[in-house]
Amino acid sequence: MAEKSKHLRRFRWSLPVSLVILSIAYIYASTVFVFVDRWFGLLSSPGLINSAVFTALAAMCVLTYRRAISTDPGHVPATYMPDVEDSESPIHEIKRKSGDLRYCQKCSHYKPPRAHHCRICKRCVLRMDHHCIWINNCVGHANYKVFFIFVLYAVIACIYSLVLLVGSLAYDGVQDDDKSGGSFRTVYVVSGLLLVPLSIALCVLLVWHVYLILHNKTTIEYYEGVRALWLAEKGGSIYKHPYDLGPYENLTSVLGPNILSWLWPTAGHIGSGLKFRTGYDVVQGASTSK
Repeated sequence: MAEKSKHLRRFRWSLPVSLVILSIAYIYASTVFVFVDRWFGLLSSPGLINSAVFTALAAMCVLTYRRAISTDPGHVPATYMPDVEDSESPIHEIKRKSGDLRYCQKCSHYKPPRAHHCRICKRCVLRMDHHCIWINNCVGHANYKVFFIFVLYAVIACIYSLVLLVGSLAYDGVQDDDKSGGSFRTVYVVSGLLLVPLSIALCVLLVWHVYLILHNKTTIEYYEGVRALWLAEKGGSIYKHPYDLGPYENLTSVLGPNILSWLWPTAGHIGSGLKFRTGYDVVQGASTSK
């Protein structure tokens, strides 16, 4: 319980957060009480099933969204000091130019591997991916999984709602004008204008983070890796991302070792965020077992 409370923070409102909550509420209401109702009827068996499934999806979106906002992404302990003689941590991230260990002048402490200073949060964040205005929080070590599965549930919910919208619209089209009425046209238009760009944007975001997870990279590390790759090729050497453990290991390091908990916002597997396994560990372990 103490470990869990350590990662919680106060729910912080902002205009983007309010827009997301209003969008979720609008999409849910229009999907269940307009699209499902006008296509199947809420009290019919198909209507009840579709309403129940979409309600479950909406509930998971709300749960994971709230967790992404209220979970502290991870901060660097004031007592943190890199141990350069630690044989279990052969890789210590250093400054590009001077070769010194990474030190944050603004926070006045050393930075663990994969940590970065967020100008908006005004502190260093463990395994920082990016600062997201839509959750008014950084996406980092402790809330990366819940952010990812929120995006996944949001994509499924948006596509599901779009299917119900199109089906309801097609069904309405074969009804008499008196039955269909014009009062719902605004709901269809607003929903279409909201769902189509939102679905596209969320799908792109989901594909991007699937790529990052499979390569065990953060957004920051991806852009740093592009430069490192260019410099390595320029110098005639080969660059390999040090934290890439292979697709399956990379996946389980984010979602957890138990496949049954992949779509649930659990975080018992993530560790402290001060140390991460590297490709060196995998090679060393394989050579030791021979």
